[in-house]
Amino acid sequence: MKIRSITYFFNPGWPINQEKVAEAGKFLAQAKAAYTAEGYEVQTTRVATVPFPVILGEALIGLTPRMTQKLSAAIKAQGIDYAALGPAMPEVMESYELIPDAILLSENVFFSGEMATPQKGIIFPAVRSCAEVILRNAALKPDGFANLRFSALANVGPGGPFFPGAYTDSDAPSFSLALESADLAVSAFGEAASLDEGRRAFTAAVNAHAARLTTLANALKYQFSLKFNGLDFSTATFPGETCSLGTAFEKIGAPKAGMHGSLTAAALLTESLDRAEYLRVGYNGLMMAALEDSTLAARAAEGALTVKDLLLYSAVCGAGLDTLPLPGDVTLEALTALLMDVSALALRLNKPLTARLMPIPGKKAGDETNFDFPYFANSRVLALESAALGPLFGGEGRLTLKSR
Repeated sequence: MKIRSITYFFNPGWPINQEKVAEAGKFLAQAKAAYTAEGYEVQTTRVATVPFPVILGEALIGLTPRMTQKLSAAIKAQGIDYAALGPAMPEVMESYELIPDAILLSENVFFSGEMATPQKGIIFPAVRSCAEVILRNAALKPDGFANLRFSALANVGPGGPFFPGAYTDSDAPSFSLALESADLAVSAFGEAASLDEGRRAFTAAVNAHAARLTTLANALKYQFSLKFNGLDFSTATFPGETCSLGTAFEKIGAPKAGMHGSLTAAALLTESLDRAEYLRVGYNGLMMAALEDSTLAARAAEGALTVKDLLLYSAVCGAGLDTLPLPGDVTLEALTALLMDVSALALRLNKPLTARLMPIPGKKAGDETNFDFPYFANSRVLALESAALGPLFGGEGRLTLKSR
């Protein structure tokens, strides 16, 4: 198991407060050293901020691209790998429009867009604006790769360490850990003689790592006078069979990830994770990233795994739709309809879900992807069975849904 990220949360202000960025850099460097000494590989260090519309306000929101450039340079100077400037918000609708320009001006800053919350409901203009951002991002690079740095958020709260959806609602600094732990599931169920034995082994492995990680976190918390938000044990994957949720599904007994039996495997893995005891923050589900998981990528390429399958599994486990390669000619209306379903599922089941969708210019359903990125396993472009919604879903409306 690896630490995907140590994520530090703060409010950098505007103009960017360089001392605060330096404090973040000092903490992250020492935290990385501490966890490395404990035997954990720390892949990245990151910062996430108060949402940029809150920092800038409506009057200064046009400075978002400039703020992005300044923060990008500031974290690079401190040896911090990535930053997230939080979600665009419906209170400042222009904030959505500025994200593609800001992404174009940086390589290490991520964004998200709020679509739905339990308090506000599903905000139709925000859902459509997120779809517009995705389409504009897709055109920034020939391979559509810019959408790696944007996700649409439904019922996602503050403090979660996984990007792009990380943000804070507090000016007080804090930190969280994002964990790459799909290998624990593969190992537990691959060596088990029964489902119960596999479940116990997976839960025990999570508990053992959580105890070690939390002990160090508490020491860092007191050393730096920071709040420790908790651990996100979402089973993030990495290309390769030993760290693949698709492989875990098939070890459990699904014939192929995407075929019937896969939903049961997803529910079992998530329920096993629920049995573990640790301080939780973020998703704590299954991250079924179609391009970050070699087995899922292969099953999608074979046609066994579809967009609808991945959305269905989100009902019992996951963090939503992640790194889905879509046709380059996908329409605004089709994306909006898909994002509406993600939002409804999140509110009705009271769970955080995101959508990181990657239309690829010039590609159609069934075409091979050709990303040159160490965190991706290439697959084929997925078909999107979606079209324009009816007029009742349009305009400036919103839909409130009580959770079950």
